[in-house]
Amino acid sequence: MAHAVHDRLPFLASPPAPPPPARERGRNPSLAEMLRLVGAATVDPVAAADDDGAASVFSPPLPLPATLAGGGGGGGGDGECAPIAIGRSVQFRLAFTGLTYSVRAKQQRGGRAGMLPLQRRVTAAAPDAHAPRMRALLDGISGEAREGEILAVMGASGSGKSTLIDALANRISRDALKGAVTLNGEPLTGNILKSISAYVMQDDLLFPMLTVAETLSFAAEFRLPRALSPAKKRARVQALIDQLGLRAAANTIIGDEGHRGVSGGERRRVSIGTDIIHDPILLFLDEPTSGLDSTSAFMVVKVLRRIAESGSIVITSIHQPSQRILGLLDRLILLSGGRTVFSGTPSALPSYFAEFGFPVPDDENRAEFALDLIREFESSPTGTKPLVDFHRAWQRMHAPSPGSAADADHQSLVPTTMSLKEAISASISRGKLVSGADVAGEAASMHTYANPFWVEMKVLTRRSAINTRRMPELFLIRLGAVVVTGAILATVFFRLDQSPKGAQERLGFFAFAMSTMFYTCADALPVFLQERYVFLRETAYGAYRRASYVLSNAIVSFPPLVVLSLSFAFTTFFAVGLAGGVPGFAFYALAILASFWAGSGFVTFLSGVIPHVMIGYTVVVAILAYFLLFSGFFINRDRIPGYWIWFHYLSLVKYPFEGVLQNEFGRGGECFVRGAQIFDNSPLAALPDAVKARVLASISSALGVGIGADTCLVTGRGVLQQAAVTQLGKWECLLITVAWGFLFRIFFYFSLVLGSKNKRR
Repeated sequence: MAHAVHDRLPFLASPPAPPPPARERGRNPSLAEMLRLVGAATVDPVAAADDDGAASVFSPPLPLPATLAGGGGGGGGDGECAPIAIGRSVQFRLAFTGLTYSVRAKQQRGGRAGMLPLQRRVTAAAPDAHAPRMRALLDGISGEAREGEILAVMGASGSGKSTLIDALANRISRDALKGAVTLNGEPLTGNILKSISAYVMQDDLLFPMLTVAETLSFAAEFRLPRALSPAKKRARVQALIDQLGLRAAANTIIGDEGHRGVSGGERRRVSIGTDIIHDPILLFLDEPTSGLDSTSAFMVVKVLRRIAESGSIVITSIHQPSQRILGLLDRLILLSGGRTVFSGTPSALPSYFAEFGFPVPDDENRAEFALDLIREFESSPTGTKPLVDFHRAWQRMHAPSPGSAADADHQSLVPTTMSLKEAISASISRGKLVSGADVAGEAASMHTYANPFWVEMKVLTRRSAINTRRMPELFLIRLGAVVVTGAILATVFFRLDQSPKGAQERLGFFAFAMSTMFYTCADALPVFLQERYVFLRETAYGAYRRASYVLSNAIVSFPPLVVLSLSFAFTTFFAVGLAGGVPGFAFYALAILASFWAGSGFVTFLSGVIPHVMIGYTVVVAILAYFLLFSGFFINRDRIPGYWIWFHYLSLVKYPFEGVLQNEFGRGGECFVRGAQIFDNSPLAALPDAVKARVLASISSALGVGIGADTCLVTGRGVLQQAAVTQLGKWECLLITVAWGFLFRIFFYFSLVLGSKNKRR
């Protein structure tokens, strides 16, 4: 086929011109002959006309596809699609007209040599040479989709498939998108669209350790309202499992790289199921067959066929469908460079390309032929402009003239469309939009969230707890790291004495121990990064509130912190010989727990701001190093330059470090420097004891104070004064550390609000 297209490249290199007349072929009628055959052709009553009875320019009268003619193509062996009754009411009709979306093109060196033909046309038309160059990702796309149909958007990579799906699903800012998207003639607002639609991303974003049934059950808890009884929710989940063909895998975990789970096709169907648990009216999918083998891809599209037949509008992008997948589709839009090169039923592809002068070989896949031909045009000097121009002319020629007999026939066959309010009410009455309550009133009054705040938090906590409990190795590795670190510190600082060196060693132990708590929290960084896109998918259509997620995240992460804190405290407190007894141990354990709490909050906040693991680790390590530097251990507070003192008070390590110092040295009655020990850490330490005694006697005589070899000169409070730890008490330090943990989780919430708009700009 590629060779046949290559033979016609001289035509492509010529200036744009109307397609040459078709050669005499018995099986390839000319455009005029096709027009004469229109009156005798069977008309698709669903796709042929708009609400007012006038024929749509993007829905030419073509033979009924097999799925609508009752040929069984839509069922794929699972049952035939019933023909649409003439004149019946169509509840939902999604129409989009003139969708245009442009982005700023990247400036490239060397002028326009590296630009695509479409970019050259767009930038050449700019009236202002200094204006930013724009690239059109969508350029005047129009079309429609009706209830019970699958509309597929096809094209090569970069053709605008995903962009069109995002535009229809309200995932592009309305300020940036030009054109209109209506449902039953009424503009779609964000709240209504969230309530009646679902969007399935290209990637399968699921929790790996949940089973198929559990995944769908949690989706039901999020999307189905509390008013619906648990029995009805379970029934909906079981019905969906059967609809998705997942009965055999219902109790199998999803799995990931390290855990064997369901197959790729089953995983994709589960991903679809989580978004259609509430039985939406509109279903948008971004390349649901990507990365699947032919059989798995066919099974996925069969599921979409069943979803459409249940009364939904299914709109999906698809890269290169097989022949049997093509037979399951009702409408097809072919894109190239953001422009339409074909819009109609898949069965019209052979006649369309034959009339254009490039007939589809009998033994070749129509979709593959179309994509190969488009690629050949894209690489030619003229680009796809001949195809785009022919598509527009072809649609105009197939549209019946107003007042003609064909137009009258079309108007008599056009099904009427209800208003949006009536259509939603009728849809709910027959079981769509599973709600458990009568919401047949104003569509705009639909609740954004199905459940109250506390129910969302309970379900999120339970799901995260199950997923975490089934991966105990993550916690055990973290626990092992804490215990090993504690054991090393316990053996290095074993049984510290009350001497000047002992006091200094205690300061070093506490500084290292408290900073270790924060560095250990760095392993929490990938947790949200792994869940990030699951969170974006679930919150995009109002599954739960962001505040519910933040609180449940804190609740689930807290019990492990308690275990880690007690493990480290028991490992180090008694072995090092810290003071205070049981009250001292209790505060020491609380200080460690507060450090873990603040550190995990800090890392969680950074995970909401920085989307990359390696960059996140680099930032965490660097900032924690700065916190340790300004904590007061390496340089006392009163010695820090004034222009850096602000960082001392922002240091997370400062407050738990000072708190445990207060706990250790602030009790009184303990002496860390006695008479003869004043010579330690100085050149006089090597003097004989007799000489030291005479020196002490001379000092005593000069000062008029008796100083003997055992006289206490520096108590614990004196150590605190030397370390400049005098501003805050230990309980104040503890409370400030805990407050840091709450503050960073508030910051995490705002990072989710600002960073998860799910819309292109």
